[in-house]
Amino acid sequence: MRRTRLTPEREAELYEAVLALLCEVGYDALTMDAVAARTHSSKATLYRQWRGKPELVARALRHNKPVSLADIDTGTVRDDLRAMVCRADTERMEKDTALMRGLGHAVHSNQDLHRALREVLIEPELAALDAMLRRAVVRGELAADNPAIPYVAHMMFGGFFARPLIEDRPADADYLSHYIEAVILPALGLDP
Repeated sequence: MRRTRLTPEREAELYEAVLALLCEVGYDALTMDAVAARTHSSKATLYRQWRGKPELVARALRHNKPVSLADIDTGTVRDDLRAMVCRADTERMEKDTALMRGLGHAVHSNQDLHRALREVLIEPELAALDAMLRRAVVRGELAADNPAIPYVAHMMFGGFFARPLIEDRPADADYLSHYIEAVILPALGLDP
């Protein structure tokens, strides 16, 4: 992010407004003008802080993220995976599901948004998950050649996004805990 003169409180306020607008109108209809009007700021201020709408949306989503994988290191991969869902609350997970659904089409049709989400949100989390799994290999919990290791992120994202599609219910912490126990831990060769 560029050097900012915004206070953390003001930055959080801007991010909340972006997410509210995103839920209300979707990504394509969200404009910097609308964000400026909602937050009583100028477009110039927004463009000084963020390169444009894609980066602003990606940073708002990152700011809204309740759990950072980089902050989790319990000493075992089993407990690390469990901690990922224990720290999330159901209301926020429902909101995140709605936000991601609203971004679904835009991510595939807007390369700038796709790039911003990868840089700001996805790549840091993938790096943290990779570090978590490497620690498990170093500790001897997982074999380095375990064929499931490269697919843990896919499994987690799949569980999160599949439930709303299949069951028309959000992926809450209870569901994800069971999913980890029934799918991910066995795939890694670990007993639930």
